[in-house]
Amino acid sequence: MSPVIRSALPSDEAEWRRLWKGYCGFYGAELAPHVTDRTWKRILDPDSAVMCILAVVEGEILGFANCVVHENTWETQPVCYLEDLYVAPAARGHGLGKALIDWLRNAMRAEGWARLYWMTAADNARARQLYDRYAEADGFVRYVVRQP
Repeated sequence: MSPVIRSALPSDEAEWRRLWKGYCGFYGAELAPHVTDRTWKRILDPDSAVMCILAVVEGEILGFANCVVHENTWETQPVCYLEDLYVAPAARGHGLGKALIDWLRNAMRAEGWARLYWMTAADNARARQLYDRYAEADGFVRYVVRQP
């Protein structure tokens, strides 16, 4: 599969939502509809730090990467957090995840981001096989404090 990687367009909403549902299901997450609605709106908003790129093969959207470009305290340039990466199950193993990450690495160079980073579940072995080609896991442990 040789994907075209491109930014999400308003006309991609239904397909993005289909993949987003699969992504949330993979992680056992149930998001309120208004959260998904707001995420999609931020993806399309040119003033938002949230962006989405899609992997498209023969006109079919088979994967996405949702990212947040943000300032940070460790560098003078912005950084890109790859928050969500997902490839449709039937399309896995064909290089779509790699194509999405490679596109972001090229954008990092072109846009002057200091770094590109992401997290995954420790037991997500299949994804980690791909991620380990780019960098070693850094050993940080994540803590999440939620609003009561």
